[in-house]
Amino acid sequence: MRTLLITAAWALATVLPAGLKMDQDPLKLNPKPEDEEIESTFTFTNTGKKPLHVTGLESSCSCLEASLDKSTYAPGEKGHGKAKFKVSSFTGKHEKFLHIYTDDPDAKDVVVTAVIDVPEVVQVEPKMVEWLVNGKPEPRHYTVKMVGKDEIHIKSVSSTREGVKADFAEIKPGREYQITVTPQDTSGIVVGAVRIDTDAKIPKYQRALSYFNIMTPEQAERRRKMEEEEKKSEEQEKKIAPLPEPKAEPAKS
Repeated sequence: MRTLLITAAWALATVLPAGLKMDQDPLKLNPKPEDEEIESTFTFTNTGKKPLHVTGLESSCSCLEASLDKSTYAPGEKGHGKAKFKVSSFTGKHEKFLHIYTDDPDAKDVVVTAVIDVPEVVQVEPKMVEWLVNGKPEPRHYTVKMVGKDEIHIKSVSSTREGVKADFAEIKPGREYQITVTPQDTSGIVVGAVRIDTDAKIPKYQRALSYFNIMTPEQAERRRKMEEEEKKSEEQEKKIAPLPEPKAEPAKS
C-alpha cells in the first residue's frame, strides 16, 4: 500500500572532507498525505582555500533528483541546491545517496545520504503467506491496520487466483481487519495476490495488495536465503554509501 505521510531527513554519512561542507544536518520534510513528491532546498559552503568546481551529480536512485545553482564556488562561497524525492509506493525507512563530484583531489566524490522515513497508513502483516506443495490447505491470515489519521474501511477483498478464496472480517471499524485466504488444494505451484479495496479519500490508498505463494520446499529454501542476503545488504548499505562512476553532466554555471 502506498503511504500517506512521510518524514524525510538528509544527513551526511560521514564528516565531509574539507572543501565542501553541508549546512543542513539533517534536513526534515513533512509533506501532506496527498503529496506524490517532496522537494527541498539545501545549502553548502566551500571551506577550502581555492575555487571548487563541481564536475557532476549522480543519484543512486531514479526516485531522487538534485541540482545545484552553479558549477564553480569561490573560497568561502555558499552554494544552493534543490532536491526532489518521488514518494511513489515507498514505505518505511530508506537511504538513498547523492554523489557530488568535484575537481578537489581531496574530495572528488562527496557522498550525501538521503534518509527517508515513510510511515505506513495501511499496514498489512505479514506481507506474504505461503504453503508448501502437497501440504495441508489450511487458512492463512493477514492483519490489516489503518494507522493513518483518518479511518479507512475495507469494502471488499478478492483473490487473483480462482483456486484461492479470500474473505475479510472487521475487528475494529475503520481501524483493524483480518483477511483469510484458503487454497482449494496445494497440488501445484501458485503465485498470487489479494486485492484490498478501501474507501480511502485519497485515490492512491484506495487499493492495497497482499501476496501468497504455494511453493516447493526447494523454492522456500531459496527464498529464505535470498531474504537473508537482502537483510545483510541493507545493513551494509547503512554503513557504506555506494560509489558509482560519475555519469551525470556537470552542473551548469
